[in-house]
Amino acid sequence: MSSVSTAPSNDKLDQLAVNTLRFLAADTVEKAKSGHPGMPMGMADVAYTMWTKFMRWQPQDPAWAGRDRFVLSAGHGSALLYSTLHLAGFEVSMEDLQSFRQLGSRTPGHPEYGWTPGVEVTTGPLGQGIGNAVGMALAARMGAARFNTSGFAPVDWRVFGICGDGDLMEGLSHEAASLAGHLGLGNIVFVYDDNHITIEGDTSLAFSEDVAKRFESYGWQVLRANPYDHADLSRGLAEAIADESRPSLVICRSHIGYGAPHKQDTSHVHGEPLGAEELAAAKKNLGWPESPMFHVPAEARERFTARATENRRSYDAWNAGMKTWRAADPARAAQWDAIMERRVPSDLVEQLCAKANPASAATRAHGNTSLQHAAALVPALVGGSADLEPSTKTRIKDSPSVSKTDFSGRNLHFGIREHGMGAIMNGMALATGFIPYGSSFLVFTDYARPSIRLSAIMKLPSIWVFTHDSIFVGEDGPTHQPVEHLEALRVIPNLHVIRPADGLETAAAWGLAIERKDGPTLIALSRQNTAVLTRPGSFETSHLRRGGYVLVENSAPGAVTIVATGSEVGAAVDAAARLAAQGIAARVVSMPAPTIFLEQDAAWRDSVLPPGGRRVSFEAATTGFWRRIVGESGLCIGIDRYGESAPAPALAAHFGFTGEAVAGKIAAWVAG
Repeated sequence: MSSVSTAPSNDKLDQLAVNTLRFLAADTVEKAKSGHPGMPMGMADVAYTMWTKFMRWQPQDPAWAGRDRFVLSAGHGSALLYSTLHLAGFEVSMEDLQSFRQLGSRTPGHPEYGWTPGVEVTTGPLGQGIGNAVGMALAARMGAARFNTSGFAPVDWRVFGICGDGDLMEGLSHEAASLAGHLGLGNIVFVYDDNHITIEGDTSLAFSEDVAKRFESYGWQVLRANPYDHADLSRGLAEAIADESRPSLVICRSHIGYGAPHKQDTSHVHGEPLGAEELAAAKKNLGWPESPMFHVPAEARERFTARATENRRSYDAWNAGMKTWRAADPARAAQWDAIMERRVPSDLVEQLCAKANPASAATRAHGNTSLQHAAALVPALVGGSADLEPSTKTRIKDSPSVSKTDFSGRNLHFGIREHGMGAIMNGMALATGFIPYGSSFLVFTDYARPSIRLSAIMKLPSIWVFTHDSIFVGEDGPTHQPVEHLEALRVIPNLHVIRPADGLETAAAWGLAIERKDGPTLIALSRQNTAVLTRPGSFETSHLRRGGYVLVENSAPGAVTIVATGSEVGAAVDAAARLAAQGIAARVVSMPAPTIFLEQDAAWRDSVLPPGGRRVSFEAATTGFWRRIVGESGLCIGIDRYGESAPAPALAAHFGFTGEAVAGKIAAWVAG
C-alpha cells in the first residue's frame, strides 16, 4: 500500500515547508481579493505531512494508475491544494497561483477535475468529496479483486482526504460514510479539520454531536492527532494506514486562520481574504518575511523534491512489476485494458437493438434485457440500486453482489441513499475505468440531483437509470409520481436524458449511455407496459442516435406533427389514427431524447419537424420544456399540476392522456 517516507525528519525544515504552503495559500487569496484563506492556513501541516511522508504521486504522470488519490472535500480550501501541487512539481506554476480565481485560470475558485493537473475531483458542494472518496475506494477494492495476484498488485493505492465541519454536517457524508464502514473500505484515510468555525460563526450554533461516536458506529477507525505536532500527526496517519479492515477518520482539533493574530479561530477568516494588515501580522507572528509575496525558500521546495524522488522509485517499480505481470498473465492483462480503457464495441447500439424484445412490456423490463446483453459485451459495466432493484430491474444476472468479503462481483447495493449513491458512482468513474450505473425511481432524482449535476460538470460516464417515470406509477400517488422531473433534468447542461418508448428505443438508450465518453446519461423507464410500435420502411437503427425520428409518416400538406416520448408514444399513434378518421392528417415523431435532437444538423431537424408545420407535444409531465420543440404557436399536452392516487388507466382517462382524448384536444386546436 502507500509508502511512508524514509527521509530524515527535520522539524525546523518541516516547519519552513509548512509555512511556505501556509503563506503561498494566504498570498494566493490575498492577491485575488477573493477566496478562503482560513482552512489552508489551519491545515497546511496536514497537507504537507500527507503529501511528503505518506502519499504516492507522480507529477510527470498525474494519471498514473498506481498513485494514491487525494480528495479535498472541503473544496473551498483550494488554495492549499494548488500550493501543494505547485511545490510537488505538477503543472501548476507560480503564475497560476497568482491568477487564482481569474477567468481562464488553471486555479479556479474550487478544484475542477480535468482542468488542473493533479486535481482528482471537482469539489466545493460540501460532502460530495467524501462520497466521491468512498466510490474511489470501492473501485480500488473491486479492481484489486480482479487484478491483484500473489506476484504483483497493480491496484494497491489508497484514498487520502481532508474534510471539514461543513462536510460532516451534510447528509451526504452520513450516507457515504455508513456504506464505507459497512463494506470495510480500509483504503480510505480522511483527516477531519475540526476547527469549530463556519461562515455564520462557531459550529455550536447548530452542531453539537459527537462526530467520533458517529463514525465509530459506522464501523470506522477513529483516531485523534495534533495537526501542529508532526510526530503525533504522522503517528495518527500511520495508524490509519495500518488498519486495512476499516476506513479511518483522523480528527484534528485545528485552528482556522492559524497564525493570524486577530482573526484566527473566527468566521472572519473563513471566506474572505485576511487583508494586507492582518496578513502582514500573521507573517510576523510566524517568523515569515512580509515581502515578497509568494516567497518560496529553496529548502522548502527541496522537501517536496525529495518525496518526488522517492515516489519516482515507486513509480518505476510499479511499471516494472506491471510489465512482468502482463507477460505472466495475458488474459488478466487484457481484462485490465478492457476495463481501464472502457472498451465498448463500436456497434454496441446496433448489437443491443438486434436483441431487443419486440413484445409489449414495461421499458424497465426491456431495460433489464438490454442490460444483460450489454454486461456480456462490456466488462467495465457495474452498478446497482438504492434498494429498489426488484422494481428498477437493474441486476446483472450472471454476477454476484459486492460485499465486505467479496469485491469480485458487478452488482452494488447502495442502500436507501440516492444522494450517496450518486457521489459514490462519480467517485468510481473518476478513479478507474469502471462505467457505473445507479438506479431508483425518477421522483427521487430530487435526492440525487447534486450528484447528477456534478457528473455533468465533470463529464463523467455515469449512467442514471430511473424508473416509474410518470404519473402512471398510479396508486402510490403524487409523492411518487414525477411530474416536473423530466423538465428539470433536461435543463442540466451536458446531461443526456432519454425516455424510450419500447424495447428497441430502450436498447438504443443503454447503448448510447454506455458508449458515451464525455458525460452522463439518464434513462427514464416506465413501470407500465408500453405499446408495440411499427416503424416505417424508411426507418434505420441509426435514427435512434438522433434523439428523435419520424415514427408515423404522412406527407399530406399541413399535416399535424405529434411529438411524444416514452409510454405516451403508443397513445400518440392511436391519436393520429383517430385524427385521420376525422380527415385531419397527422404525423407522429418519437423523441426519446429531445436535447440530443436539438444538437442534430438542421437538415435532420427539418426532416423530422418540417419548418412552419403545426406541432403538438405530448408527454405526461410538465410542458414548459416543449416550447423549444413546438414553438409558441404549438400545442403542449401534458400535466402542469401534481397527479392523484389511482390505477394508471384511470389516471390516463382523468387527465386526458388516452389516444381518444389526445385526438379530441388536437382536433379542437386545429379547428380553433
